[in-house]
Amino acid sequence: METDSTGTAADISVQAATGYAGDIAPALAWQWQQAGQAVLVDVRTDAEREWVGFVPGAVPLSWKLWPGMALNAGFDAALKAAVPAGTKVVFLCRSGVRSVDAARRATELGLEAYNILEGFEGDADEQAQRGKQGGWRMRGLPWMQK
Repeated sequence: METDSTGTAADISVQAATGYAGDIAPALAWQWQQAGQAVLVDVRTDAEREWVGFVPGAVPLSWKLWPGMALNAGFDAALKAAVPAGTKVVFLCRSGVRSVDAARRATELGLEAYNILEGFEGDADEQAQRGKQGGWRMRGLPWMQK
């Protein structure tokens, strides 16, 4: 097992899932993206990426649109345009929920799709705050904020 930038063990395995290729740890998603093996698609809203932060090089493609959180009618076409044939796609959202829906839809479209566990911010703690229990940022993976 490898370690991430915080010195924590980084799971590099794929966990079985229903309706898409599998669930993966944030570190594996970053490894695949850096190696050109996968396109990382951030399905959070534009507002979330703007206010909370984003992953450099990720494709920004909202699954649902702020403020009403209606499904993005342009999702399918934009996803097909963003992911070259034969390339995996890994989906990132806030906590790993919307990204499951996106991975299932991508699979229906014929793509090899994975969900990134923990999402960008991880689970909420006992104070209902995110960013302390898992997630892309907490794992020390690259991200930026405007």
